Amino acid sequence: MDQHSYYVLVKRLELDASVSPALYRTKVLLISSAAYVVLFGVLFTVAVLLYLGATRLEQGASATARLALLLVFMGPTFFVVFRMFFMRLPPPEGRYIEKAEAPVLFGVLDKLRKRLNGPPIHRVLVNTDFNASISQRPRWGLFGGHTNYLTLGLPFMLGMTSEEMLAIVAHEYGHVCGNHGKTSAWVYRQRLTFGALYDQVVESAEDNLINRGIAWLLQGFMPYYNAYTFVLSREDEYEADRTATEMVGGEVNAQGLIRGELLGRWIQEEFWPKLYQQADSRDKPAFMPFSAMRSAFKAAYPEWATGERLAAAWRVRSDLHDTHPALRERVDAIGAKEALPRCVDKTAADVLLGATAKLLMNEFDRHWWEDEKAPWRARHQYAMRSKARLQELSGLPPEGMSLAELYERAILSAEFESAQTAKALLERVLRQPGGPFPKAAYHYGCILLDEGNAHGLEHLAAAANADQQIREQAALAGYAYLRQQQGEEAAQAWWERIISEDEED
Repeated sequence: MDQHSYYVLVKRLELDASVSPALYRTKVLLISSAAYVVLFGVLFTVAVLLYLGATRLEQGASATARLALLLVFMGPTFFVVFRMFFMRLPPPEGRYIEKAEAPVLFGVLDKLRKRLNGPPIHRVLVNTDFNASISQRPRWGLFGGHTNYLTLGLPFMLGMTSEEMLAIVAHEYGHVCGNHGKTSAWVYRQRLTFGALYDQVVESAEDNLINRGIAWLLQGFMPYYNAYTFVLSREDEYEADRTATEMVGGEVNAQGLIRGELLGRWIQEEFWPKLYQQADSRDKPAFMPFSAMRSAFKAAYPEWATGERLAAAWRVRSDLHDTHPALRERVDAIGAKEALPRCVDKTAADVLLGATAKLLMNEFDRHWWEDEKAPWRARHQYAMRSKARLQELSGLPPEGMSLAELYERAILSAEFESAQTAKALLERVLRQPGGPFPKAAYHYGCILLDEGNAHGLEHLAAAANADQQIREQAALAGYAYLRQQQGEEAAQAWWERIISEDEED
C-alpha cells in the first residue's frame, strides 16, 4: 500500500469512527483478532503441506516410519513458525533503579496505581532520552503475561517539574490501565506487540524460506492493521491526556506538553550540536553533558522559551506516522491556553530521584565519554589539520587558485569559518564549469535556509541527486527547515521525495 492509499484509508476510518464509534471499535477488534488468524493460518498451512508431502514421499511406509519422516521433514520447519508465537521481545534499554534508590518516585507510582486502579509497574529504568514511556513486553510472545516497564529519561526529568512529570507518567499509565476501556487497552498492547514482532520477522526474512514467506504475508496485512488501530490509538491519546489532566490539572498538563516540545527541540538543535562543536577546538569537552543539563536548561530558558518557537510548534499538524496528536490539538483538547512554560526552579529529578539523580548524572557522563572519546579525538585531530590547511589556502588569492584548491577552501570555509565568508566562496565554486559540486551545493543550501531563503532547498536537492553519500544529510536539513516553516506534512513530503530518489537509483 502506498502512502496516498494509506492516507485515504485513515481519513475514511476517522470518519467511520466519528459517525459510529461502537461499530468502528468492533471492526478494530475484528482486525486485531484477524492478526492471530493470519499467523495461526500460516502455522496450520505449513503443517498440512508438510504432512501431505511426507505421506506422498512414502505411501507404503508403516505408521512409525511416516511419523519419523514427518518429524525429520516437518519438525524443523514447524518449529521455525511455531517459535514466532513465543518470540521474546527485548526489554527497553536503560539503567534499572530500585525502590531504595528513589523512595519518593516509587511512592508516587504506588499512589498513581491505587488511584487509577491499574496493573503493577514491574521495572523502572532511567535512560538518556528526552522522553518518558511505559512499555509492555509479553513473557510468552503473543499469549501475553506482560511485564510493564516504566522508562524515564534523565534529561527529561532534569527539564520538567515534578507535577509535569507526574502528568506524563499518568498519561502513559492510562494506556495500560485501560482507562479508555479494556478493548482499547488490549488493542494498544497488541499494536505494540505486533509491531515489534513484524520488525523482527522482517529483519530475519533472509534467514530461511519460511521467514521470507511470513514476512511477505505480514507486509500485505500490516498496513491495514496499522490504519485501523491507528485511528483508535489516536483517540486513546486524547483519553490518556484526560487521565493526566485529572491527576494534575489542565494547566500543568498543558505546560508540560509545551515545555517538552520546546525544550526537546532546543536540546536536539542546540545543546548537543554545540557540545560536539567543542571537538573542533578541544580534545575533551569543557563540561560533561548530563551533569550540565540542569543548569544549561535553566540558563538557556530565554533562548528556547520564546514566542517564535512556540508559534512554530503551534503550526505543526498531526501526521499519519505518529499516534500522538500535534501539540496544538492536544492542548486545545485539554481546554488550556497557548502559553510559554515557566522557568523550572526545582526539577523532577531533584524531587523524585533525590541524591540518586547526581549519581546517575555521573554514571551516564562516564558511559557517554567512554563511547565518545575515540570519535571526539578523531574529530579534534581532523579539525586541527583542516584549520591549518584553511589558513594555508586563505593566503592565496582566489583568482590564482585551481578549481580543486578553490573547492577545498570553500568546503573548509563552510565548516570552520563564518557563513558569510563561506557563502561568497561557495557561490564562486558553483559558477565554475566542471560541476556538479555536491558538497558545495549542500553547504550553500544550508546557508540559504539559515537565512530563511527557501531557494536553499533547490541546492540541497541538487546535492542529494549528485552524491548519495550526502543525500540523507540534505534530506534532514530540508526536513528541519520545512517542518518549522510549513509543518510536518510538507517536511515529510520533502523527505520522501529526496530519499525515494536514492531507492530508485
